[in-house]
Amino acid sequence: MSDRPADKRAGFARWLAGKDCTDCWKAARDADTESKEEWLAAKRAAEQEAALAWSKQFDMPQLEGPEKALDWGERSRHQLMTAAHTALVVEGDWDEADWAELEEKARAIARAGWWIDQREADGPDLLELVDAATEADCGTQNPFR
Repeated sequence: MSDRPADKRAGFARWLAGKDCTDCWKAARDADTESKEEWLAAKRAAEQEAALAWSKQFDMPQLEGPEKALDWGERSRHQLMTAAHTALVVEGDWDEADWAELEEKARAIARAGWWIDQREADGPDLLELVDAATEADCGTQNPFR
């Protein structure tokens, strides 16, 4: 504390008194990392379960791609499609016929990587994104081939 000005020492000492020592802080941080990982794994599992249930309910085709990308692609597709439905139909002025047309176009996109690439897109942008998808994004399940 000798490197601090005299008028700052008391305040710094009070602040330090409320903090953990370095060893305690590191132990808490490491324990917190474990709990964050557990929380994230549980959150991902719940999201995956919801995405799979949604895919079955709305007859979405299985995605194609590397094994490690499939679950992420499913979650990304589910999140973007539900965000788009909320923005365009629930809160917007689309009717169910408009949505059915977009949904059919989205069904044709089978590449998991495409959905992952769009994961940060806004729901209302889905129509433009789907229209910009290439034949390579449609995979082997493309009904338009």
